Amino acid sequence: MTQRDVVSWNSMIAGYSQAGFYEQCKGLYRDMLESSGFMPNAVTIVSVLQACGQSADLVLGMEVHRFAIDNRIELDTEVRNAFIGMYAKCGSLEYARELFEDMSDRDNVTYGSIISGYMLHGLVSEAVDIFRSTKSHWISAWNAVISGLAQNNRHEQVIELFREMLASGLSPNPVTLSSLLPALSHYSNLKAGKEVHGHAVRNLYDQNVYVATAIIDIYGKSGFITGAQVVFEQSKERSLILWTSIISAYSSNGDASSTLVLFHMMLNKGIQPDGVTFTAVLSACAHCGMVDKSWEIFNAMSTNYGIQPFVEHYSCVATALCRAGRLSEAKEFVSNMPIKPSAKIWGVLLHGASEAGDVELAKFVCDRLFVIEPENTGNYMIMANLYAQAGRWKEADEVRDRMNDIGLKKISGRSWIDDSRVTM
Repeated sequence: MTQRDVVSWNSMIAGYSQAGFYEQCKGLYRDMLESSGFMPNAVTIVSVLQACGQSADLVLGMEVHRFAIDNRIELDTEVRNAFIGMYAKCGSLEYARELFEDMSDRDNVTYGSIISGYMLHGLVSEAVDIFRSTKSHWISAWNAVISGLAQNNRHEQVIELFREMLASGLSPNPVTLSSLLPALSHYSNLKAGKEVHGHAVRNLYDQNVYVATAIIDIYGKSGFITGAQVVFEQSKERSLILWTSIISAYSSNGDASSTLVLFHMMLNKGIQPDGVTFTAVLSACAHCGMVDKSWEIFNAMSTNYGIQPFVEHYSCVATALCRAGRLSEAKEFVSNMPIKPSAKIWGVLLHGASEAGDVELAKFVCDRLFVIEPENTGNYMIMANLYAQAGRWKEADEVRDRMNDIGLKKISGRSWIDDSRVTM
C-alpha cells in the first residue's frame, strides 16, 4: 500500500486482532506509533486492547491505556469496556473492577467483560455477585455467567441458572445452549438433553455447529447413539468439529467398527483430522484391543497428516497392547516414548500388569509411579496385593511400610493385602 491513512491502519490492525493474529496486531500498532503523521484513535485502541487481553499482554495493555490518557482520546463506553476486558483477562481484576465501578453508563458488554474475567480466574462468587447486582439482565450477561460456571465445573449451578433464566422470560440463544449442554452431559442427563434439543429445533438453533456438537456429545455420553446419529445426519454444515463429535460418540460407546467407518468417511470427504479426532479413533481401537489398527492409525498421524502424537495418543496405543496381552511390547513402547510418560500412561501399564499378575512389570512401573505421584494410595495397594498374591510377603510389607512412612492411609473399605495372613 503506497498511501496510508488512519482508516487503512485501523483496518489492518482490526483484521489481525479479529483473526487471532495478536502479535502481528500489536506489532502493527507499534509501527503506527513510529510512523509520521498518523496517531492511533479510539478504534485503534479497542482492537489493540482485544489483542492484549487475548494474549495476556498486560504490559502493552497498560502502555495503551497511558497513551490514550496522555493523548486525550475520548474514553467512550466502547473504549472503557475494552480496558475492562483487557485488565480482566490479564488477571488485573482489582483495576478492572475499579474501572467498572467508575462507569455510570454500563451496558451488556461491560457486565459480560467483568463477569467473564472473574470466571476466567476462578472467582465464581465475585462474578455471580456482579451478575446479581444488575437490574437489567441482558442475554449476554446470563451467557457469561452460565459459560463461566460450566468452565469452573459448577454444573448444578449451570442448570439452576438456566431454569431461572427461563422463569424470567428470557429465551436462550445458541451461545446459552452450547454452554448448558456440556453441563448436562456431565450428568449424562438424557431427558434434559432431549428437552434442550427440542428447544433448539423449535427456535432453529439446531443447525448451529456448536449446539449440534454439544447435543451429539450429551447423547453419546448418555448412550443414546441413535439420537446422536440423527443430529449428525440432519446437520447441513459437517465441519471437522461435527465429524469429531460423532466419531467420539461412537468411540465412547465402544463401537470401534462404526468409529472407523465414520473416520474413513470423513477422510473421503476431504476433511483433515486433528489430534482430538485421532484420540477418539485410537480410544475405540484401544477399547477393543485392536493393536494392528492402533499402530496403523498412530503411525499415520505424523506420516500422513503431520500431527505429532500427544500423551493421550501414546496412552491409547499402550492400552491396546495391554488389552491384547502384549505387555512386553507395551513396556518397550512406553519406555521409548520421545516425550516423558505421564502417570496416566504408567497407570495403563500397571493396570495391565495387575490383570496379568505380572509382578516384575508392576514393580518396574511402580518404581516410577512412586516418584511421579508419591501420594497416590492406589499404586501402593496394587503393588502390595500383587506381591501378596505371589506369596512375596516381605516385599508386600515393605510397600506397606513405605506407604505408612509418608503418612498415607489405605482407602476405606478395601483390604490392604488379600492373603491368608490377614485376620479380621
